[in-house]
Amino acid sequence: MLSIPTFPETDHQIVRSLASYSDRELVSLHQLHPEQGKFFAALFCRYGAIVHSVVQHAVESQLQADYLFAIAWRQIFGELHRVKLAADPEATNWQNWLIDITGNTIAQIEVPPSAQIRYTLNTAPPPLWCYLERGLDLLPPLSRLIVVMTQSLKWKDRRISAYLQGEGQQIPPDSIPNYLIAGYQQLEAAVPQDIREIYQSGIGKQADALN
Repeated sequence: MLSIPTFPETDHQIVRSLASYSDRELVSLHQLHPEQGKFFAALFCRYGAIVHSVVQHAVESQLQADYLFAIAWRQIFGELHRVKLAADPEATNWQNWLIDITGNTIAQIEVPPSAQIRYTLNTAPPPLWCYLERGLDLLPPLSRLIVVMTQSLKWKDRRISAYLQGEGQQIPPDSIPNYLIAGYQQLEAAVPQDIREIYQSGIGKQADALN
């Protein structure tokens, strides 16, 4: 039987400070303040168990469930900026919308076999994963390419250098680590400060989950 994971970020002071906010308030604040990640993190903590319980029925292994769970939250994150909730708390459709997005994700995503999944929930919890991916999209093209080739493709410095030279970028292998460090620094700066505080981890390790 698959299990619902625990979410340690629920106990973080930043998330706990939002406990009295309604779902509608959290969604509205997330939309008004995209530079802050705490409102999305609070929604994730509040409804993570519900979403995970839904995706469990579509897969066979815990690893597949965690992967599909993360994909569902990535879909939720992508759609959240435009959802409109009813002003009347009694008429809110937030939970229905959340379940609908999760259901659509299950229907559209072909979950790979467990052996092919590199994502782990502990390494990159969905809120951190979502903001890392958004930050990666904001990086300068060269920085993004070197980070992706290093982390997702597992290429060595010499191979990265050879590829870049083929693309007209004359960067010797011994300079690749400097570009990579700069890329990590740029990526970290692109992640909201409150998300960095909640997860308190180096960006390089979590970037390994981006694929």
